[in-house]
Amino acid sequence: MSATGRVAATPEPPGAPLQYLLRLGDTSLVLAQRLGEWIGHAPAIEEDLGLANTALDLLGQARLLLGYAGEIEGRGRSEDDLAFLREESDYRNATLAEMPNGDFGDTLVRQWLLDAFQVPLYEHLAGSRDPRLAEIAAKALKESRYHLRYSAGWVVRLGDGTEESHGRMQASLERLWPYTLELFDPDELDRAVLASGVGPDLSALQREWSAHVDVVLADATLARPAAPHYRWYGKQGRHSEHLGPLLAEMQHLPRVHPGARW
Repeated sequence: MSATGRVAATPEPPGAPLQYLLRLGDTSLVLAQRLGEWIGHAPAIEEDLGLANTALDLLGQARLLLGYAGEIEGRGRSEDDLAFLREESDYRNATLAEMPNGDFGDTLVRQWLLDAFQVPLYEHLAGSRDPRLAEIAAKALKESRYHLRYSAGWVVRLGDGTEESHGRMQASLERLWPYTLELFDPDELDRAVLASGVGPDLSALQREWSAHVDVVLADATLARPAAPHYRWYGKQGRHSEHLGPLLAEMQHLPRVHPGARW
């Protein structure tokens, strides 16, 4: 607090706009890669197409966000360079996005928890003081609302289904729930983009997310897990053991054939 009694503004960390765009873009990119692993392996052709379409939407969001990040960075790196030619510690995706697919229930719970976060996130970002980011968010919001309807519908269908499907969904929820804490745990960057009017208030997002989650869990007859007691910081470049193998597969062709074009 200053001598005048006013709360001092949070200083913006170096490269804050770039780092924030990487957080957004990397989460969509990594989640798209995970969903792409289902193509040809989903339980039914309709779900194969549904997961593939969601992955394509997320990849499109990642392209817009990483392309903008490259422009801000000013080093001549394209969206492809940022997507495929960084080291693991340079990625800023939420840890939840990199969790393995597991079974169909694991994938749907992971997707639903992130969809329920991205919808209010993009709603807030559509009013960002950064007009370019606001434009990207407005487009992503339309897609994310569809994603949420799809994933939430499956959570209810499987949670309130057979005894086996209910048990599997509850187990998936218990495994993945701890990774949601990172989404709403503000750090220096989150506070800086909030102060500048670029990013949202994570506490407001958490209230909206939590209200939606409680409604869906009630419909799905699933129990809300206990609050997690540890934190993951993929958004700060500290990832789980699962991201490295994902990146090795995703980056293989661009690294073996640099500069190649389809």
